[in-house]
Amino acid sequence: MTRIVIIGGGPAGYEAALVAAQLGAQVTVIERDGIGGASVLSDCVPSKTLIASAGAMTSVRHSAALGVHGAELSRVGLDLPAANQRVKHLAMAQSADIHERLAAEGVRIVRGGGRLSDDMRGLAAHRVEVVDADGAVTEELEGDVVLIATGADPRVLPGAEPDHERILDWRDVYDLAEMPEHLVVVGSGVTGAEFASGYLEAGVPVTLVSSRDRVLPGEDSDAAEVLEQVFQSRGGRLERGRAAGVRRSEKGVSVELTDGRTVEGSHALMTVGTVPNTAGLNLAACGIELTEAGHVVVDRVSRTSVAGVYAAGDVTGIFQLASVAAMQGRIAMWHALGEAVAPIKLKTVAANVFTHPEIATVGVQEAHVAEGDDVEVVRLPLATNARAKMADLHDGFVKLFARRSSGVVMGGVVVAPGASELILPIALAVTKGLTAADLAQTFAIYPSLSGSITEAGRRLMGADHLA
Repeated sequence: MTRIVIIGGGPAGYEAALVAAQLGAQVTVIERDGIGGASVLSDCVPSKTLIASAGAMTSVRHSAALGVHGAELSRVGLDLPAANQRVKHLAMAQSADIHERLAAEGVRIVRGGGRLSDDMRGLAAHRVEVVDADGAVTEELEGDVVLIATGADPRVLPGAEPDHERILDWRDVYDLAEMPEHLVVVGSGVTGAEFASGYLEAGVPVTLVSSRDRVLPGEDSDAAEVLEQVFQSRGGRLERGRAAGVRRSEKGVSVELTDGRTVEGSHALMTVGTVPNTAGLNLAACGIELTEAGHVVVDRVSRTSVAGVYAAGDVTGIFQLASVAAMQGRIAMWHALGEAVAPIKLKTVAANVFTHPEIATVGVQEAHVAEGDDVEVVRLPLATNARAKMADLHDGFVKLFARRSSGVVMGGVVVAPGASELILPIALAVTKGLTAADLAQTFAIYPSLSGSITEAGRRLMGADHLA
């Protein structure tokens, strides 16, 4: 029986454990905080739960346009302690569900941290030490295969170290007893944009400090423009500049920018990226290659530079998404246990930004399309969709990219409420090599937002003369 030791119980770790157990391996998962890892306990699940609560207020605010009266925003508020209690309850419940599933599959779960042993090299099996919070070794395990799945933690900006009271990282927000009087979000990537949008929906004045020319610099430029317009139309403030530091002030916090300006608020939320959790794992000493930023270098089947040692998830720095982490973990176990497996295809990864509206993307994007490429692009505004009109939706669009010569769908963008659900048919088309005609000839419910996807397919058919 193959012995598998997995360090980290987040999506990469627990999905890998399920695959390995189902294939008959003896599996041990080492997890310091709780099964599900940060993704379930403090990052992805909690943030989206909080954003859902805030989004309900937007629905109330917009209900007057639908003929609903008596629910004015002035009479509606978010009970933050109750919302945070719900966030924590759901996170713990999800963690418990995953724990129960692992136990049912025969996976052994060990509480603690993990690190590779100094004398691992040259042995037939790999040796992993379990350590407690003080760094003391509590157990030593041997594994034929080891998976590093330790994730990443919030990056700390020097001069803006969180005090967890007024200067916060995104894991601190669920302990706030009251709504911030004015929240300054530092960082305009996905995490910053999501929290800025969510707290603004909840009725909090928000200033978003962006060091780049636009928010979400890694996303579709048209989508980012829509998000900026919506954010500002709701009273959000955008401040262009790079933060040099954050200090406590009499009224709360003062965010100092590199050009000498300051932004005042009651709280500052730092969303300036992540750092991989590779410190203390003894990886370099065991011959495992790391990048300059500290990420574990892996190939497309999750192998590291040491035979029998794999890595998956945010610790690798490849598309920091729970879905990608989970797939990397599964691929690692399929490969390690001799199953037929296809290398991960990053061009088929669907990603979503949980702002309002949401932004979902998959495959080729406009920034990668050069003039003269064999690519046709069509964009349909959401405002022309009948279902959008019924719901009084004005902002957003569907964008499709297809190869002119063959009509094969290469990518897409959806900006809309529920874009995370609407992107699936486009992701399926990209993954399976379907054409614009395949989308066009698929029945969509009328009226529905998804009807804009099939309509975009018909527009592409006309552009490509594929009808």
